[in-house]
Amino acid sequence: METQTLILDRLRRSVAAKEDFVHASLADVQRLVAMIRTTLDAGGKLLIFGNGGSAADAQHLAAEFVNRFLIKRRPLAALALTTDTSALTAIANDFAFEHIFSKQIEALGKKEDLALGISTSGNSANVLRGMEAARAIGMQRAALTGGLKRPGGDLAPLCDLVLNVPSDFTPHIQEAHLFIEHLLCELVERQMFPQS
Repeated sequence: METQTLILDRLRRSVAAKEDFVHASLADVQRLVAMIRTTLDAGGKLLIFGNGGSAADAQHLAAEFVNRFLIKRRPLAALALTTDTSALTAIANDFAFEHIFSKQIEALGKKEDLALGISTSGNSANVLRGMEAARAIGMQRAALTGGLKRPGGDLAPLCDLVLNVPSDFTPHIQEAHLFIEHLLCELVERQMFPQS
């Protein structure tokens, strides 16, 4: 495939992944916005986690809530469980990599918090263990996933709500996740700070 054809094909498929997601999950996006708002209004926090590109997404999303997205407003409580290298490496070294999120949730999570896992496959062992820990505490649980053959993977039954991008192509799932994350930030800001 020549370069120009490849670029146009990837653009078309990336846009289609986002459109397919919105058509299938519009109501669920609104549900997650309500869950986030309820959590923050009650004094809870978002605990966000994932691996690789999803770890970067967790940090990006947490930063948008803590600082701001589009509106100048008070900080909102969000924490990426991917940023404390001492905790991550100690847990991985002393126990196992699959516990890097669950141990942090056990230490930091409260019933009024919301756990948000990000996994393109829905099958990352450490994200699954994190959700199990959040469930044991009684936290609300949501996930961003992908997949056509197995939507949400093993993560889906552990969550109260799953936003699944209906694609099996990892780059398009990740591109759609960033779109979803920005939507969540904007909608939460607009609802919590309408005067702005």
